[in-house]
Amino acid sequence: MAPQREWFEKDYYKVLGVPESASQKDITKAYRKLARQNHPDANPGDANAEERFKEISAAYDVVGDDAKRKEYDEVRKMGPIGAPFGGPGGPGGPGGGSFRFDTGDGLGDLLGNIFGRGARGQGGAAARGVGPRRGEDLVATLTLSFTDAVHGVTTALQLSSEAVCSVCHGNGAKPGTTPRICPTCQGRGVVDDNQGFFSFSSPCPTCHGQGVIIDDPCPNCHGTGVEHRPREVKVRIPGGVADGQRIRLKGRGAPGRNGGPPGDLYVETHVEPHPLFGRDGDDLTLRVPITYAEAVLGADIEVPTLEGGKVRIRLKAGTQPGSKHRVKGRGIAAKRHTGDLIVSVDVAVPAKPTDAEREAAEAVKAAVTTSPRAYMEVPS
Repeated sequence: MAPQREWFEKDYYKVLGVPESASQKDITKAYRKLARQNHPDANPGDANAEERFKEISAAYDVVGDDAKRKEYDEVRKMGPIGAPFGGPGGPGGPGGGSFRFDTGDGLGDLLGNIFGRGARGQGGAAARGVGPRRGEDLVATLTLSFTDAVHGVTTALQLSSEAVCSVCHGNGAKPGTTPRICPTCQGRGVVDDNQGFFSFSSPCPTCHGQGVIIDDPCPNCHGTGVEHRPREVKVRIPGGVADGQRIRLKGRGAPGRNGGPPGDLYVETHVEPHPLFGRDGDDLTLRVPITYAEAVLGADIEVPTLEGGKVRIRLKAGTQPGSKHRVKGRGIAAKRHTGDLIVSVDVAVPAKPTDAEREAAEAVKAAVTTSPRAYMEVPS
């Protein structure tokens, strides 16, 4: 693997919060902890957390691999410019030898500019696109009912995006033919140019970095290996998903190019409101009207549940409007916790009281001797 420019610019150990002497076990442990904290599914709508998650993943991709970590450590000790020009490990220093730079990435372009040469046959931008490329991430929106969001559901998304060509199955060649290995680079996609202590590699001028030559391109995708068409993606929405939350489907995004892996599909959920229930974290909320008599005298009342049944709660005498009553375990079932049903009570006041209701109210009025607003009187 050729060194990347980011290796000189970013301290991956610092990103993961571990010392350079950390064991692979400690590095993995630190990565998993940070990944859980910053995962997009755990931080819906938080762009900073998503960017942090990508940075953590990039760091672990290098120092979490023994071979990459060894090369990363050696390259960072050498430095991008100082070491090759006389520092330790470079020409004229102890352990001097050759050092290979690949002009297909940013570092090669940097040194190419220093020596006044770019990738042969292509500009710098084209050179950076050579080789396997990961497919693009896609974003789709899914509207869910309140009940489906709480309980979870398996559904299908209808997308129109890039997909592997259905005619050539991604190899870019017309059916009945196959791509042939490039005779210039022998399928590597790059050619080397030895310059003393340095060995530069640049995209193959014959196959333009593909490693193969397609003599008879597929008529459907014109040799690209991908086509734009509608496709169906099945997705399992876990119970308890929140409005605006993103769910990542690994490898279900756009197909990769030149043998690269596919991108990911992010499903943004939109949850429709429920006519009765609301949500507060893993708790379900419900507002229930009660009569004045039930509030004053207390009562056992039945309230609905999201599953369709009813539960009974007891109101104490003197229950106040707006008071909350908890029903354990009747909320949203998450992975490690099940929420509760929080019932808030409102005292219902008849808009058009009957004669009997007026008579009862007059009796209550006569029985009340202290105004509830007495505490609001300001001394003169």
